[in-house]
Amino acid sequence: MAKRKREAGEINAGSMADIAFLLLIFFLVTTTMDIDSGLIRRLPPMPDEHQKQDDAKINRRNIMVVLVNSRDHLSAGGQSMDVKSLKNAVKEFVQNPSEDPRKAEKEIKNIDGLGPYPVSKAVISLQNARGTSYNAYISIQNELVAAFNELRDELSLSRFGKVYARLSDDQQQIVRKAIPQNISEAEPVDVDIDANKK
Repeated sequence: MAKRKREAGEINAGSMADIAFLLLIFFLVTTTMDIDSGLIRRLPPMPDEHQKQDDAKINRRNIMVVLVNSRDHLSAGGQSMDVKSLKNAVKEFVQNPSEDPRKAEKEIKNIDGLGPYPVSKAVISLQNARGTSYNAYISIQNELVAAFNELRDELSLSRFGKVYARLSDDQQQIVRKAIPQNISEAEPVDVDIDANKK
């Protein structure tokens, strides 16, 4: 009796679809996605609706314009500079220790818990071109915030013996009144900014 060849059976494709579906679910459940994080910036509180709005114009002397062009070149106060020099330039502009008429004015204010204190009227105006890279923009933002953080730390250490982050909420509010963080950000512009232009 001759042996018959066994015919190859068909592969059941129905279970393949089930396996593929289970693998898809497994990878969706176990995979983590990168999350884009934005700038950590605390917005100023809403003004009291009963408070009168002060529409007084800011003296040009009190504004330090920080320009970044599409090639990531930086200019602050009309001077071309490196990003690493920005923090000290901002601190000097805000503090104005030598009462330089080209730097920010101060106004003596009576602050509860601190007494009479010369509060700077400085405003830092950040302007960039549409072609400015994200990394350059963030590094400049970091330097601006670091300048105000250092000024607040210096005041906190001299008056309360602790850095700003370790102060109580009431003490932090006192320091914020003495050193307000006035950073104004303009919309990106279409034209390129010449960082070397004064």
